[in-house]
Amino acid sequence: MELPVQYQETMKALLGAEYEEYIKSLKLPVYRGLRVNTSKIEAEEFERISPFPCVKIPWIPNGYYISPEAQASRHPYYTAGLYYLQEPSAMTPARTLPIEPGDRVLDLCAAPGGKATELAARLKGQGLLVANDISNTRARGLLKNLELFGLTNILVTSETPEKLSLYFPEFFDKILVDAPCSGEGMFRKDPSMIKRWQEHGPEHYASLQREILQAAVKMLRPGGMLLYSTCTFHPLENEGSIQFLLDREPQMSVISPEPELVTCFWESGFYPGRPELLDGGAKELSRCFRLYPHRVKGEGHFLALLKKAGEKAREDRAQETSQSLSPGTASKRQKPKKTSGGKRKEKPTPTEDLTPLREFFAQLRPNSPLAQSWLPSLESPENPLVFGQNQVYLLPEGLPNLQGLRFLRTGCLLGELAKKRFTPSQALAMALGKGDWPFIVDFSSTDPGVFRYLKGETLEEPSISQLSERKDVQALRAGGWCLVCVEGFPLGWGKLVNGALRNKYHTGWIW
Repeated sequence: MELPVQYQETMKALLGAEYEEYIKSLKLPVYRGLRVNTSKIEAEEFERISPFPCVKIPWIPNGYYISPEAQASRHPYYTAGLYYLQEPSAMTPARTLPIEPGDRVLDLCAAPGGKATELAARLKGQGLLVANDISNTRARGLLKNLELFGLTNILVTSETPEKLSLYFPEFFDKILVDAPCSGEGMFRKDPSMIKRWQEHGPEHYASLQREILQAAVKMLRPGGMLLYSTCTFHPLENEGSIQFLLDREPQMSVISPEPELVTCFWESGFYPGRPELLDGGAKELSRCFRLYPHRVKGEGHFLALLKKAGEKAREDRAQETSQSLSPGTASKRQKPKKTSGGKRKEKPTPTEDLTPLREFFAQLRPNSPLAQSWLPSLESPENPLVFGQNQVYLLPEGLPNLQGLRFLRTGCLLGELAKKRFTPSQALAMALGKGDWPFIVDFSSTDPGVFRYLKGETLEEPSISQLSERKDVQALRAGGWCLVCVEGFPLGWGKLVNGALRNKYHTGWIW
């Protein structure tokens, strides 16, 4: 690996006597990581069922090191959304931002979804996650990962930060800005980043970062917190961008995370920020954190937690939301909102339109959290449903008017309602939990049938490991919807027809 001379000089100035140790670390193998989806399974339970060895990452409660030989992306547990494969250091920003259920959270540069999936999982189904990426292609990959995790209280957008700020002024409790950067901290993992560094150096990215940060501050409520992170080492992009923000936004200050986390960071080998690297650098920059590959078992990273002065209570937020448009409706001067497919969303008018949908959801087990939360919503005259291209979406609470905003998903795509039939979606299957649906086909993780299902094949009934009991088995075999699972964790839908399981796995997800 040939490092640019200018880069080497900067790192020598940063690390001093530790520079040679850093250079040696670049020749060591890259650490691979896995983060458990705690919205589906607790970390301890995953440890018990993990098909490959896992070693705890000290500063990430649900993070693990895995060996290079582990075929983690080709295991049914991955397809069931039980974990996300992520570089260990990259797990740190989402861990540091203190998310509480009910928060409104923005991941401003969210693709491919490693941080967004963790933020949404920690919301525990309450509040809202807005996950944005300016690239529409990358945003589609982001959406898939969020749906794979079974997350429903989401809004996936593909807009510039400045345009988002027009729709969400002082709206969010927490914002994560994992900013585009020169990628110096990833040189070991991805040597091609060196060429990108030579084409667009720290000066180019620092300009972008500062624009993004200023837009983010506009969207942060008083008293809210913002986590800024990069995967680079250069002071211009790290302490320099934070100092730029402090100079122009006096209501912002750098704060320390919770004391237990800070202690864990120091014990794990993190460095403090370096205010002395800047002319007139604020002392509070020492509350930032730097990760170096010769000190931690991971790649390079930088993070800073900031807070906005003032306070806005959740009661005030609720009043603001009530004054905005109701989900799925439009004012007289506005056109209806658009779906991800480009068609307008309209509220269904006749009650009969929802009959197949109600009948489908009535099959949920009575003790299912979805039955207790979604069914009352469907029966309400002000139900949060919107239609588009015969598709039905269940919107999360608290959305402002989104007219004119480019988005890929609002809430959960329940399925398609057409010709007096309801066809459930892949996203709905992934949102269901153990025991939510009464009719399941449950494979073990080593059953050949589960791999055939993930490849899109039709399965003969004799190959089905376990079919859940029900009195009207004949009706089920005549075309009832089965939830196909691995060890009780949903993978997708199937239909039992004439002794065979017709595969309804999402065609875009097929192995």
